[in-house]
Amino acid sequence: MVGCRWIRRCKGSADRSCNSTNPVFTFAHGRTNSLQKSFVNCLLVLVKPSSDLVSRWMGKSEKLIRSVFELALARQPSIICIDDVDMLCLSRLDNENVRKIKNELLISIQEVGGNEIFVIGATNAPWLLDADIRTCFEKCIRVPLPEENARLMILKQHLGNMSGKLTEECIRTVANNTKDYSGADIVLVARDALMQPVRKIQSSTHFRKISSMCAGNEETIPEDFLVPCSPGDVGAIKMSWMEVPSEKLYVAPVTTENILESLSTTKPSIDEDYMKKLDKFMEVYGQSSLEH
Repeated sequence: MVGCRWIRRCKGSADRSCNSTNPVFTFAHGRTNSLQKSFVNCLLVLVKPSSDLVSRWMGKSEKLIRSVFELALARQPSIICIDDVDMLCLSRLDNENVRKIKNELLISIQEVGGNEIFVIGATNAPWLLDADIRTCFEKCIRVPLPEENARLMILKQHLGNMSGKLTEECIRTVANNTKDYSGADIVLVARDALMQPVRKIQSSTHFRKISSMCAGNEETIPEDFLVPCSPGDVGAIKMSWMEVPSEKLYVAPVTTENILESLSTTKPSIDEDYMKKLDKFMEVYGQSSLEH
């Protein structure tokens, strides 16, 4: 979990519902998948993406939904999280198969009442939810974008040991400049930065030898690593990266220039129109807010 202090409040609600005869059915919504996943992991027992519950075969989807709830009943106290719950029963779709799926989900949720089961439905587009499904959940929780410390932790987690020459100040600068970024957006920044040294290797036409000590290898290796270089560099050897033995190919650590370039080219996926839709939905249907 990164930066979601409010998770404990929601977890407490889950604990209380498991001791009640009327469990709380909750759906969370927010643009970023990584936040939804971190939210669920705090409570996790059983997670099912909606795509796993939908089948092209008539009647199979209902059986899949029923089996998930039966498993939760057998292993209670338990938590069921259905990711992208809106895909199970879109309000704009009206056909027999969709109605059967919706009815099975409604019946299954009602049947676990009085048991130690907590149901979560996560969606990026709550306004697409069927009205019957929306009302069967007692609370609507808006998952906020990650705060600065959370963004810093996400960056560190996904950069891992490859951060190389990155300083704490550099990573904090990136975290400070990703205010409107979702958790998934920040992960993309980190992944793109990690891929820059790899892309340099793939596009290089010349390589040169570098000693194992220069490559940061603590072991004594008699042969040298090969690193990408310019054709005019001393010791440049014309070859493609496919010709370099894998054990001799040196991947440089991520630098400050790498991550700043990734930040400049990776834009936030959330736009103003989307935020307005969320705000409008919460004004009408939101029953609780975990922004703080």
